[in-house]
Amino acid sequence: MTVTNLTNAELLARDQAHLVHPLHEPSLHAGGRVWVKGDGAVLTDADGRECIDALAGLWNVTAGHGRRELAEAMREQACALPYCSGYSGNSNPRAIELAERLAALCYPSINHFFFTSGGGEATESSIKLARAYWKMRGHPAKTKVISRVDGYHGVTLAAMSATGISTYWPLFEPRVPGFLHIPSPYPYRYEAPAGVSQGVAAANELEQAILREGADSVAMFLAEPVQGAGGVIVPQDDYFPRIREICDRYDVLLVADEVITGFGRTGEMFALRHWGVEPDIMQFAKAITSGYFPFGGIGIRDHIADALRENGGPWMHAYTYSAHPVGCAVALRTLRIIDDERFPEQAAAKGRYLLEALRGALADHPHVGDIRGKGLMCAVELVEDRATKQSFPSARQIGLRVLKRTLGHGMLSRVKGDNYLLAPPIVITHAQLDRCVEILCRSIDDELG
Repeated sequence: MTVTNLTNAELLARDQAHLVHPLHEPSLHAGGRVWVKGDGAVLTDADGRECIDALAGLWNVTAGHGRRELAEAMREQACALPYCSGYSGNSNPRAIELAERLAALCYPSINHFFFTSGGGEATESSIKLARAYWKMRGHPAKTKVISRVDGYHGVTLAAMSATGISTYWPLFEPRVPGFLHIPSPYPYRYEAPAGVSQGVAAANELEQAILREGADSVAMFLAEPVQGAGGVIVPQDDYFPRIREICDRYDVLLVADEVITGFGRTGEMFALRHWGVEPDIMQFAKAITSGYFPFGGIGIRDHIADALRENGGPWMHAYTYSAHPVGCAVALRTLRIIDDERFPEQAAAKGRYLLEALRGALADHPHVGDIRGKGLMCAVELVEDRATKQSFPSARQIGLRVLKRTLGHGMLSRVKGDNYLLAPPIVITHAQLDRCVEILCRSIDDELG
């Protein structure tokens, strides 16, 4: 029997018989939804129930569902050349065009690109490139990776070791050695010593970690410009400029994980531009194809690309689907949409609108501690006591309970603990943003009064 024209319950029964899900938890999937259609910022399940996709899939469907021009780009390229290897000097026109286009869009010193199938592979590629670079430059002991608490960088083994969300670790220990985490700048909760700005103090955590470990052992610092899955944590304005100074002082590569923030989400094409900082390596994925094709990569600063070229030997790092011609074609078409429809400007304006609406509706709620965001990337943090910032006991699972209520009212998203996350497609309408605020307010009141 095909899976068309079946009810949600019938499809879920078949799902549970054979599928293992990401973040697999059978009790959650028993009450799940089977989505069969998407249009703009709206998903429809097998029973015909519509729901606002308030996290753009997993932060990635920025152009919205149902974009026929992306499907057509896929079809045209698959008919002409569905696949070719990028190994041993092979290439394809779409990969060449995409690298050229990205060089024109990216930070000025980033002009070389390695393509992957997604963000986790991009993290693995950054780690291996950083280690290779320091060996090529005569510093073979520089292998350690510093990242941040609540940072998310993927779940392959090295990427998971860089990820600073500890719930991802227990079943898979031991983690890869040589990875350590410093505190997040987290403006709502980070406590700075007297006389030092919160942003500089949080950045100085990196310097302290480098000195403890020894600068001759640290290869790279990996950070999202705005921490996404960890709770939409927007850094202070003086944080990343100080981070750049520290990395330069101790010869540590600054790696920006722009998998969520890249291609317009925060109101800039790439998010470190908000603070006038350039990374040494930039990771990207998600929005480059708006989720229509699994694709990602890293952008490499010129001096690192020079080391690869001057080394002469092979950089023994490879993926079967690197520079996949269909993925490159979809990425090129997505970049046209981003440019034609002015996604950074849209995200900046709609993000301000959403943040103001959330603050107008929830700022005085006794259980709303913080409402924050950057561009079209927002979070509402729920607390037991707003005056003291006291969190709810984790056993109460307040965030998960609010999440279930929002789904029942017609909005799909995710939570990080008791932080409700919002990052809808950039094409979302203002009326749909109003509906998101209405649903979240109703759900919080339903759960907390």
